[in-house]
Amino acid sequence: MRPYIFEQKNQIYIINLDETVKQLQRATQFLQEVTRRRGKILFVGCKKQAQQAVKEAALACGQFYVNQRWLGGTLTNLATIRKSIGRLKFIEQIEQSPAFKKMGKQEIAALNREGAKLRRNLDGILEMAQLPDALVVVDTTREQNAVNEARRLNIPTVAIVDTNADPEIIDYPIAGNDDAIRAIRVILQKLVDAIVSASSDSPVAAQAEMAGVSA
Repeated sequence: MRPYIFEQKNQIYIINLDETVKQLQRATQFLQEVTRRRGKILFVGCKKQAQQAVKEAALACGQFYVNQRWLGGTLTNLATIRKSIGRLKFIEQIEQSPAFKKMGKQEIAALNREGAKLRRNLDGILEMAQLPDALVVVDTTREQNAVNEARRLNIPTVAIVDTNADPEIIDYPIAGNDDAIRAIRVILQKLVDAIVSASSDSPVAAQAEMAGVSA
């Protein structure tokens, strides 16, 4: 991270924000390109400071997210993850059926526990039927497994990289403080704005808008 550090004060590294702005521009341009070709983006950030911001960012631009726990094989073994999603949908169907109320208390409790666990881990990727076209990661050190899976599958990664991270393993690193909620939100908002802007510029969105006007 040396090229992206402005100076060191009292054993604290100060990030060079000029470099951050340049990196942010590259990252937003890339995500806009992905969006214009109707690609899908997966936001990842499971640390406490990032969980809510990651979820809100993904929902704001209609993308996927993982903000509780990265399940091994989420990308490299998507078929197994889809089976877990199928199990969750099956449990939800049972919960809505008349037979659910006739079950024993222990059986209901077991289904409730299983369903709650699956929802917590899979809620943001329920509709992710195929691999995403890009990842946006908060804290690459903590989310090393996600980064490794993306690299193995040649899925480009945009990430906030702090001074303790390795920017060389990220396709579009953005130097920033990944421990500060405000810093995380500011950077994610810039990425979301770029994605939303590209969505409105896409041919599909333009056709939909024209159809709405003519209707």
